Amino acid sequence: MVVADGRMTMHYTAQRQGWPCYTTISQFELLVTFIMPSLLHTMLRVGNLQRSIDFYTQVLGMQLLRRSENAEYKYSLAFVGYEGNPAQAEIELTYNHGTDSYDLGTAYGHIALGVPDAYAAVEKIKTAGGNVTREAGPVKGGSTVIAFVTDPDGYKIELIQRVEGGTGAGLR
Repeated sequence: MVVADGRMTMHYTAQRQGWPCYTTISQFELLVTFIMPSLLHTMLRVGNLQRSIDFYTQVLGMQLLRRSENAEYKYSLAFVGYEGNPAQAEIELTYNHGTDSYDLGTAYGHIALGVPDAYAAVEKIKTAGGNVTREAGPVKGGSTVIAFVTDPDGYKIELIQRVEGGTGAGLR
């Protein structure tokens, strides 16, 4: 049903409770809320959960957003990030009890983090004991300043220097 101001009344059933719900939203809200997906998290399997939490919180400055243990299925989860969903995507650190390392394979590339100053970020990471694998400097064939670090499990993390308010236009 479309109401006078061009907004639509939506009827849907709440999945968990099973009761009908009604709301009035614009077509844009419909797109953003029900159709357009958002990136929630990236999952990394880690060999030592606390070591990984320490790296992401103490070296990269993220927050531990939440943790959960599943003794029955023998795994533990920790979600880290600069902000939680829906503001920003998170990293899910998954520890499978009894597995202390993984073969990273050749398909995985890296996680990218935007930073205001890649040179300063590299120095902070070094001071905190992080492993810098590519010093800050312009990307080959371009002008965007990047650097690379690895986490304790060997996952690559790219630092991309971003101007304040810059968009996700990629490397230049």
